[in-house]
Amino acid sequence: MIKRLLILTLVIFTSTSCVSSKLYKDLEGKYTNLKNDYDNLNADSDRILNDKNTLQNQFEKLQKEYDATLLERNQLQQDVTALQKKYDTLNDSYTALEQNSSKAIADNVQKNRELLAQLDAKEMALVAENNRLLKLEADMLERSQRIAELEALIASKDKAMRDLKDAISNALTAFEGKGLTVEQRDGKVYVSMENKLLFKSGSWAIGSEGRTAIEQLGTVLANNPDIAVLIEGHTDNDPFSSGGQIANNWDLSTKRATAIVQILNENEIINPESLTAAGRGEFAPIASNETVEGKAKNRRIEVVLTPKLDEISKLLNND
Repeated sequence: MIKRLLILTLVIFTSTSCVSSKLYKDLEGKYTNLKNDYDNLNADSDRILNDKNTLQNQFEKLQKEYDATLLERNQLQQDVTALQKKYDTLNDSYTALEQNSSKAIADNVQKNRELLAQLDAKEMALVAENNRLLKLEADMLERSQRIAELEALIASKDKAMRDLKDAISNALTAFEGKGLTVEQRDGKVYVSMENKLLFKSGSWAIGSEGRTAIEQLGTVLANNPDIAVLIEGHTDNDPFSSGGQIANNWDLSTKRATAIVQILNENEIINPESLTAAGRGEFAPIASNETVEGKAKNRRIEVVLTPKLDEISKLLNND
């Protein structure tokens, strides 16, 4: 159903929009690629957390096995010491009884042989346990280092996104209370601007105040080239029926998103390949469309900023 709507939107947009069909197709392709990247990033994020939990569990299991082996090694050491003492005692007895009883001598010889055999077995077991301990220590160190690397990379990405959120908030301070919010969640930064700040009703032309906000946002994005930028247009559920160049809410939301992209693209420092425009129509509301206030919140532009996870993916692929 979504595929049909996308095709219908593309046909209508190509025939009616003031934006060229080539630009629209390029943006449509970018949106599809970014959607795939977004899904892959979510999968990578889940995989990172799963790997971290797996490594943590393996580390704890190795720690328990290490402690148990250490106890067993210590017990073997005690057994070796005790056997050595028994051997020394029997050897002394053997010397004392050698002249008095051939039977006692024979018994002591047999016991000595048995003790020597036990002693050899215990010493071999002790060597094996020592080797096992060394291997466990090496495995634990490797797992610990991998966990530390993953945690450091995740923390670095989170800090970069926090810094980006703070930079955007500082750049757009003048627009607080005018339908603009900046928040960080799920490892991404979301910049939401209600349409009252950007567009007149039924229009995709951006006013002077809205243009200023977008240009200031673009200044921050220009300093963060490793961020993918997705611009989503949203509407309420009131049907658009004025005709002309707009077919429906989906078409209107797409034109508004494209208008934002065009302003950002005026900043020569921003890589156009990192920009994608998408129209969501009324199908992703953040508030109830049963109230005037809810409809106003739903009529918005959302700029979704996603970090690249190349380093984390590389680390996982080297596993």
